[in-house]
Amino acid sequence: MAETAAQSPIDRLLAIMRQLRNPDGGCEWDLAQDFSTIAPYTIEEAYEVADAIAGGDPAEICDELGDLLLQVVFHSQIAADDGLFGFDDVANAISDKMERRHPHIFGDRKTDDVRQQWEQIKAAERAADGPASALAGVALSLPALLRAQKLQGRAARVGFDWPDADGPRDKIAEELAEVAAATTDAERHEEVGDLLLAVVNYARHLGVDAEGALRDANAKFARRFAAMEDRAGGSLSGLPLDAQESHWLAVKASERP
Repeated sequence: MAETAAQSPIDRLLAIMRQLRNPDGGCEWDLAQDFSTIAPYTIEEAYEVADAIAGGDPAEICDELGDLLLQVVFHSQIAADDGLFGFDDVANAISDKMERRHPHIFGDRKTDDVRQQWEQIKAAERAADGPASALAGVALSLPALLRAQKLQGRAARVGFDWPDADGPRDKIAEELAEVAAATTDAERHEEVGDLLLAVVNYARHLGVDAEGALRDANAKFARRFAAMEDRAGGSLSGLPLDAQESHWLAVKASERP
């Protein structure tokens, strides 16, 4: 594939993807893909970007952002092959949206409440698409915890919300009791879901990002568990529970300032 000296990095990437999807000499795997088969990789790459950011290594962040950009280019080329749209359409659409949603920067609508203006513009965009639920547009493919936050936030915008954190806190106790009272697997499944939803709502009222808090808690658990394994000589397998608990408490104590 010939390249010119003046070829920009994005043009180079677009040309690479066109060749990968070219029926004449392209990649068999890339040619076989469509939106639905690539979607899981897109989601995975977004999470790998988040992991790289959490790790704090600029080189890794750069690498993972490249992988995520490739996903956008891949989807755009699939669309172009089907005559739907191309990468330029994607770039222009998001540019138009960002300018439209920032009139205080790119227009003459100055405001002291940028967040309120942002929400008003988004609401107007949704209204232009026709009548829809206040919950419309919250992606089904979001992680369940994150989707719960967004659904509750949307409901709160129209006034369906507790006045303070006391209600959600009491709701957790109520849902815990209902989990305990459940007698079948189906009932326990439903009640545990309600309990998790109540916890997310409580976190929202406390100003806590439940998705981020759980991500950090997962990382803390994994770190502590690895430290337990190190203390036990590499594995906890075969150790009685009281010995494992002793290692857990020792690891927690070692983390205290």
